[in-house]
Amino acid sequence: MSAINGERKILLISWITGLSLLGDSMLYIILPIYWREAGLESIWQVGILLSINRFVRLPVNPIVGWIYGKISLRTGLLLAVCLAGITTIGYGFANSMGVWVLLRGMWGIAWSFFRIGGLSAVVLYSPTSSRGKLIGRYNGIYRVGNLIGMLGGGLLVPIFGITSISIGFGVISLLGLPILLSKLFITEKIQARKINPRLSEKESFHAQQLSIIISGFFITLLIQGIFISTFSQLVQSQYGATFSLFGWIISASLFSGGLQALRWGWEPFLGSLVGSWSDGRYGRMPLYIGSLVGMGAVFSIVAHSFPLYIWSGFAVLIMIGSTFVITLTDAVAADSSKTNRAVPFLTIYSMAQDIGAACGPFISYLLLTAENGFYYLYTGGSIAFLLLSLLWIHHYISSSHEPDRVRRNKRSRWKNTF
Repeated sequence: MSAINGERKILLISWITGLSLLGDSMLYIILPIYWREAGLESIWQVGILLSINRFVRLPVNPIVGWIYGKISLRTGLLLAVCLAGITTIGYGFANSMGVWVLLRGMWGIAWSFFRIGGLSAVVLYSPTSSRGKLIGRYNGIYRVGNLIGMLGGGLLVPIFGITSISIGFGVISLLGLPILLSKLFITEKIQARKINPRLSEKESFHAQQLSIIISGFFITLLIQGIFISTFSQLVQSQYGATFSLFGWIISASLFSGGLQALRWGWEPFLGSLVGSWSDGRYGRMPLYIGSLVGMGAVFSIVAHSFPLYIWSGFAVLIMIGSTFVITLTDAVAADSSKTNRAVPFLTIYSMAQDIGAACGPFISYLLLTAENGFYYLYTGGSIAFLLLSLLWIHHYISSSHEPDRVRRNKRSRWKNTF
């Protein structure tokens, strides 16, 4: 299999995934503000709905990993696209908590197929010398769906309503079906009979793999679970439901959607660039540690009041840092997984991310019921980023203090990996 063919597969999967993310991304901007119009009775239900799809993925992920050993990659993605289209259209007709829970659960199953299949494909189809670059490109391209979903949702839902936009986004998601059916070269299974979502008793995670799992948990908790899910609410708490910007009166939902859309706009370029930097001679660790320290320094600042343009600058810094830490964490995870057991490790890594992303909205909207909730939420996030940086500094220093023979062998392995 050539590197070109492998890259074509990765790009195709990332674009199909992006189309299916439109509806899910829209909810993070719309539900915190238009929860009454969605048929909900209290804002705490928003936290549950933004979390429950991740909780569904916890038992589903190992099953999906096993299924990918029995079916082709294309079949798994076809199933994911169908589920994504149905759930997105369903958002437009949901009028009770029970219906919303069902739809979010279905989306959780769809995302398990997208995430495990896509990330495993990147590991298997990318050459070691450019793995970081392709990880960044894969993440960046599918997050164009986040860009359109958040920006389009924030702009169009106040005008046309949730029902119309959900149907439109659902139809767009289903465009992945003819794309998949027309690209016949995605027919193989991932690792065929070597996939098993359970690790044997003789296999164990070494310290770095355990640290990757811990990092995956906290980074998704802080970025996807807290920052993204509370951002529109944070804007509204700081500046009101509507406010003036350059003489225009705009809504908090539009502003938050537009600001977060900046991140999804630069992701395909910055993510690929960050991955390329980490593929270089110095490896990923110095850049990864610096990114975690930077996030720890700025994450809590947005919980304080500043003039809008200054506050927006800090928010953009957090989003830039998010691109760094997510790309590098995925790249380190991809390096650590072995070809003959990539899916088992990546399944557990994905489960850790899902737990973090699921806990984030629940913790967030629970704390937001208390006075100064945003302060405690984001200050705790800064502390968590700094603790993660200390964890990886420990790994980096431990590696540099090993005996010369062991260090030479390890550097040789890392050179081949990074």
